[in-house]
Amino acid sequence: MATITSAAVSIPSFTGVKAASGTTSKVVKMSSSPAPRLSVKASMKDVGVAVVATAASAMLASNAMAIEVLLGGDDGSLAFVPKNFSVAAGEKIVFKNNAGFPHNIVFDEDEIPSGVDASKISMNEEDLLNAKDEVYSVVLNEKGEYSFYCAPHQGAGMVGKVTVN
Repeated sequence: MATITSAAVSIPSFTGVKAASGTTSKVVKMSSSPAPRLSVKASMKDVGVAVVATAASAMLASNAMAIEVLLGGDDGSLAFVPKNFSVAAGEKIVFKNNAGFPHNIVFDEDEIPSGVDASKISMNEEDLLNAKDEVYSVVLNEKGEYSFYCAPHQGAGMVGKVTVN
């Protein structure tokens, strides 16, 4: 358990601060009285609990800033799950290979915001995620709608859309 003890501490006082205003100046004297000093004693167990709590908070915060999209449904369907979704600008999107692979993620250059280079946010059409749980991540910074597809399965309807707010 943490304990707090108190001890006296002296804080140096200022002899004066010169403040200028136009052509006149004033000298202001400030002093301070001694204030108590606090010290905290904690056991290693307390420190460990604080470290674990901080790490858990950081993990939750980082997870809050990412969305996971499955490539292939649990039933083996050739689909993105979810197919349509929204994210905040700058939020990480993780595409995770799930079933019916191989898959990839290609953003349609005709259906993304003006000025965005589809080749910089897409996988090469020849590159494939070939195993379960392989991932491709992307961060979209420009607001707007982005259509994407899986090149090997586009004809089977494996397409999706993300709206960046």
